[in-house]
Amino acid sequence: MNKSELVKALAEKAQITQKDAAKALDSLVETIQNTLASGDKIQIIGFGSFEVRDRKERKVISPATGEEIKVPATKVPAFKPGKSLKEAVADKKAKSTAKKKPAPKKK
Repeated sequence: MNKSELVKALAEKAQITQKDAAKALDSLVETIQNTLASGDKIQIIGFGSFEVRDRKERKVISPATGEEIKVPATKVPAFKPGKSLKEAVADKKAKSTAKKKPAPKKK
């Protein structure tokens, strides 16, 4: 699902215009970005948590040259899914992968 499909689904679900749904989605994304940029964490109970994690400095080997490269420490955004989101995804996956028994062959 891309952004325009998400906006359309949101508009239908909330019974609002697509223009209003797009504004709401853009506002949500901007708020999450600004909150994480300031170093704060966002928790949406049942959905998950957005936070900033520190990534340590590390050394990697370039596959092209075989040369060792030093990657500096940085901060990265992270998402940790909540219990209900994990269960919803696991439940959907279990249902879609459940195999049906083949019908008995007639002689």
